[in-house]
Amino acid sequence: MQKDNRLPLYYQLMDILVGKIESGDLKEHDRLPSERELCEMYDVSRTTVRQAMQELEKEHFIYKQHGKGTFVSPKIIDQSLVKFYSFTEEMKKINKVPSTKVLAFEKVDCEGKLAIKMRLPEGEKIYKVTRLRLADGIPMLYEISYLPVSKFPDLQEETLKKQPMYTIFRDLYHVQLTKANERFRAVPTTKEEAELLQISQDEPSLLIERLTFEHEMVVEYTSTIARGDKFTYSVELN
Repeated sequence: MQKDNRLPLYYQLMDILVGKIESGDLKEHDRLPSERELCEMYDVSRTTVRQAMQELEKEHFIYKQHGKGTFVSPKIIDQSLVKFYSFTEEMKKINKVPSTKVLAFEKVDCEGKLAIKMRLPEGEKIYKVTRLRLADGIPMLYEISYLPVSKFPDLQEETLKKQPMYTIFRDLYHVQLTKANERFRAVPTTKEEAELLQISQDEPSLLIERLTFEHEMVVEYTSTIARGDKFTYSVELN
């Protein structure tokens, strides 16, 4: 710590701790030293340490557990919106093990607003696939997908349990995804969603609605609830 540095001491302490997190010296869920230990390690006041901890918590680098201490937060996943993306592939890129639980698989009639969204006649059969997406065993996304039965005849639940959906589209049905439209909005988390995602119902979530096309035909409509503490979404503007 450089007390003659123009940067405030709490900011310098933040830089040190963020550096340790990003270098891997401090790993996800590692316990940080106590306030008193940090004061002694870096020769700063408790006020400085507390301010640094508050800012690190705001920026989701750390989290606190009452009576247990302060810990390194899991990394927030920054998802780019300028290209097609696969949850499975994105998790592999950051060295997390992706998995999927198929919670429900059924054929239903496409009706009302859903028929309008999917550009299908009222009453046409569609698959309704409800899934929980996990990384390193931690629930990340709760998804409900709707797929035209006519486009994916004989699709089986067991197939969805074994392979990513987009891999099935490509390899088994030779579907070429040409574009997707997505809409995002913050929503309150329902009791069911909170239980499945293992978060408090007080925590906000992000609703992502995606329509995926093969040329002008809708091949997938998915409504996703993403944990607000796990994801950020970004787009590059030129």
